Amino acid sequence: MKTWSVNDVMTKVVLSVDATASYRDVVDLLIENRLSAAPVVDAFRHVIGVVSEADLLRKIEYAGEDEPRLFESRQRRGERRKSRAQTVEHLMSAPAVVTLSGTSIAAAARLMDRENVKRLPVIDDLGRLIGIVSRADLLKAHLRADDEILADIESGVLHPYVDDENAKVTATVTDGVVTLSGRVDRWSSAEIAERLTRQVAGVVDVRSALDWSYDDRQMRGVRLGMGIG
Repeated sequence: MKTWSVNDVMTKVVLSVDATASYRDVVDLLIENRLSAAPVVDAFRHVIGVVSEADLLRKIEYAGEDEPRLFESRQRRGERRKSRAQTVEHLMSAPAVVTLSGTSIAAAARLMDRENVKRLPVIDDLGRLIGIVSRADLLKAHLRADDEILADIESGVLHPYVDDENAKVTATVTDGVVTLSGRVDRWSSAEIAERLTRQVAGVVDVRSALDWSYDDRQMRGVRLGMGIG
């Protein structure tokens, strides 16, 4: 079963900046290209940071405030330093939160949520920038047509995992919601079919109406118990 990765949805032509670029250069780049951030790369295209609108806005936020306030937090002191920066090297957020080529879109979504970032530079196995993926890009999986989703379910789930002589399973897809119906040999086969179907790109939900001839949950528990100790 094909699992969609960041490579399927990322932007491959990425505008990046050098660490020596000036404040005004970055402002011009972001505004002219309607970007909210850009990766910062070295001479070998290795990602060393990310510079965003939020980084640039420190200069406006702290305009006229040269001295730190009493008991100011470390974060605020860092933001104040950025407000006086003139080059990307001192403006950017580093190290950058990046993701490897081939990372699943589910894993990328979890990384974005955990690190509270809106985009991820995508790097190859040598650490070089090859793309960038945003939250909106990850949602592209849900633009897939129902017939494309159904084809993936039939070829990637039903045929390889529940296609035995006792299984008679059908799937339908409406607005990304999948309904599985029919009968399989074992409960575990029904569970596998539902779980794998949920992993197909573009699936919004799965409604399983599958029945089974043999409930092997108890036997699975016995086998697991025999392996303990």
